[in-house]
Amino acid sequence: MSEIFIAAAIAFIVGGIAGFIISRISFRSIVDNHESLLKKTEERHKEELTRINDNNQRALSDRDRLHNEALELLKRNFDETLRRTKEELNNVSAEILRRRQMEFQQSSSEKINAVLSPLNETIAGMKIAMERNSRLQNEFSGVFSSNVENLLRQSEAARLSAEKLADALGKNTKVQGEWGETVLTELLESQGLTEGRHFDTQNVFKGDSTLRPDVVLHLDNERDVIIDAKASLSDYISYLNAETPAEKELALRKHIASIENHVRELVRKDYSSLIAPPRSSIGYVIMFVPNTSALLLATNARPDLWRKAMEQNVYIADEQTLYAALKIVRLTWSRIAQNENHREVYALANEMLDRVGKFMEKYVELGMKLEATSKAYSQGLDKIKEGGHSIPGTCRKLIRMGAKMEKRKNVPDSMLGLDDATDLIDN
Repeated sequence: MSEIFIAAAIAFIVGGIAGFIISRISFRSIVDNHESLLKKTEERHKEELTRINDNNQRALSDRDRLHNEALELLKRNFDETLRRTKEELNNVSAEILRRRQMEFQQSSSEKINAVLSPLNETIAGMKIAMERNSRLQNEFSGVFSSNVENLLRQSEAARLSAEKLADALGKNTKVQGEWGETVLTELLESQGLTEGRHFDTQNVFKGDSTLRPDVVLHLDNERDVIIDAKASLSDYISYLNAETPAEKELALRKHIASIENHVRELVRKDYSSLIAPPRSSIGYVIMFVPNTSALLLATNARPDLWRKAMEQNVYIADEQTLYAALKIVRLTWSRIAQNENHREVYALANEMLDRVGKFMEKYVELGMKLEATSKAYSQGLDKIKEGGHSIPGTCRKLIRMGAKMEKRKNVPDSMLGLDDATDLIDN
C-alpha cells in the first residue's frame, strides 16, 4: 500500500509538473501573441498620430497664413485711415493756426505801432537835438580856433586903427563917445554875442536921475555886468602932437586926470546897483577904453591907476583885455547852450527809456498771451486726436447708440465721428 501510495504520489507530482510546464508554455505563447498585438497596435496608433499631427500642422499653417493676411489687410486699412485722419487734422490745424496768426499779427502790429510811433518821434527829436549840439560844438571849435589864430593880428590892427582914428577925431568928445560905443558893439558881436540875448544896449535906468549905460552884458543866465565906453582921446592926441617935453608932461597929466575923472564918474553913478532881481551884479563896472595905446600910456606913467580904480569897483579894460574877457563870456554861454542841449537830450533819453520800458512791458504781456493761446490750442488739439477718450471716438459711440450728428461746414467728418459711424452701427 505504501508502494502504491508512493507511486501514486510520484505520478501525481510528475503530472502536476508536466501540467505546469505545459501551462507555462501556453501562457508564454499567449503573452508573446499579446505583446506582438500590442506592438502592432502601437505602431498603428503612431502612424495615425503622425497623420493627425501632419494634418494639424497643415491646418495651423493655413490658419496662421490667413490670420497674417487678415492682419496685414487690417494694418493697411488702419494706416490709410490714420493717414487720412492726420492729413485732415493737419489741414484743419494749419487753417486754424493761419487764422490765429493773422489775428495775432494784426493785433500785434496795432499794439506795437501804438508803442513804437511815439518812440520813433522821441528818437527823432533826440537825433535833432544831438545834431544841433554837435553842430554848435563844431561851430564853437571853429570860431575859437579862428579867433585864437587871428587874436594878435586883430589886436595890432585895432591898435593901429585906434591911433589913426584918434588922430582924426581930434577934440570932438561927442564923436569920441559914439566911436567908443561903436567899437564896443563891434567887439561884442565879433565874439558871437547877440544883442537881446547876451547883452543889451542903451538901457534906461530911472532913479534920482536917468542913467543910460552903454552895454549891460549878461555873463550867464543870472549875473550881469555893465560896460561903459570912455574914449579919453583929446589929451592923448595932444601928448602925441606935443613938441617939447613940458608940453608932453602937461598933456600926460591931463590924460591921466581924464581917465581918473571917468572912474570917479562911474563910481558916482554906481551902475552895479542898477541891476535888479532876479538878475544880480558881479559888484563892479567895466570902463572900456577903446584905444590900447592911450590906456597903456596912462598906466605906464601911473602903474597903480588900474588898481585904485578896481578898489572902487571899476575895472579899466582896453580892447585886448576886454576881448579876452568876452571870449570867456562866450565860452560860458557855449557851455550853457551845451548844458541845455544835454538836459534836452537827457529828457529825451529818459522819455525814450520810459517808452522802451512800456514797450517791453506790453511786448512781454503779448508773449504771455501768445503762450497761453498756444497752450490752449494744444490742449484743444489733444481733445480731437484719436484715442480712448477723444472727441471723434466719443462722437462715434454716440452715433452708434442712435444719436444724430449733422455735418458742419469746414469741419472734416473725422473730427465729428462721421467718417466710419455707419460701419460702427452696422457692426
